[in-house]
Amino acid sequence: MTESDQPKVHNLDARSLRGLAHPLRMQLLDALRFSGPATASQLAERLGESSGATSYHLRQLAAHGFVEDDPERGKGRERWWRAAVQGLRFDDALLHDANPDVRGAADLYLHEVATAQARELSTWLGTRQEWSEEWNRSTDMSSMTLRLTPQLASELAHKIHDLVNSYRDRPDAEDDPEASTVRVQTRTFPFSTD
Repeated sequence: MTESDQPKVHNLDARSLRGLAHPLRMQLLDALRFSGPATASQLAERLGESSGATSYHLRQLAAHGFVEDDPERGKGRERWWRAAVQGLRFDDALLHDANPDVRGAADLYLHEVATAQARELSTWLGTRQEWSEEWNRSTDMSSMTLRLTPQLASELAHKIHDLVNSYRDRPDAEDDPEASTVRVQTRTFPFSTD
């Protein structure tokens, strides 16, 4: 994969995090990233919001570089939006920023990510009967407990990411009618067994 083929990843900083850390903005960005370009009205209908709210939050996302106009679509006053980034990179230093507003935005962002992932898994469980038996056998919802140091946990997370990235844009899945978009969610975190 060449550098120009790499997905555009936005490195969240204090300013852009405050522009993104809102539940509706995060939903709007995900909708555009995963379902493609849409108008504010289409997004409002899909998310159960008013078109005024989606328009306002789309403009805020655009001001921070997360979304942009899609000039290839739309007629007249109809404004289409598309995701300007395919991925987000969160810097843990934001959780320790001197500004309490940044720390609050970082905390909100992480909780919204966790909520969105739980919602996606719940949606899959509620709709799995609509998928083929082969897809049902191909899914995984595992939980494994290991005893690791912080360094080993970091190494494990990096290896998982490398493995998942090796499956990105595989030519053998491009034209296969059996292929579907697959979400892979990973979590590595310590917990107390007391």
